[in-house]
Amino acid sequence: MTKTPSTLDTAPDTALDVGRDIVAQLNPPLEGQLAEKYDDLVPDFAESLVEWAYGRHYARPGLDLKTRQLCTIAALTVLGGQTAPQLKVNIAHTLSAGASRTEIIEAIWQMAVYGGLPAAINGLNAARELFDEMDRAA
Repeated sequence: MTKTPSTLDTAPDTALDVGRDIVAQLNPPLEGQLAEKYDDLVPDFAESLVEWAYGRHYARPGLDLKTRQLCTIAALTVLGGQTAPQLKVNIAHTLSAGASRTEIIEAIWQMAVYGGLPAAINGLNAARELFDEMDRAA
């Protein structure tokens, strides 16, 4: 059971536990994948990311997890094509948080107003690639 953000203690161990609960909802193998890829370069990278990003930011009160994930997709879309790998990961997380494909596409498309058409098209391409991969795997 995920701890509710209103009970989030500011102690690092508690934030790490809450972060791990959230990651378990969105992408259970994520911490291990990050550790394997980056912990040799930056010791404790994976644990730090889970504690800080998920345990301290995604767990905050005020927005539900689905809304936070849609905000993340919007931000990564506006940042442009260099964020495509992170965008695809977060699109998958947003689906796990309960968003529909339509909601994801609309969040990306809305960014055409703020990030421009190239950024929105890159975001749509990332979404299409992920959706196609998911459909082939199903």
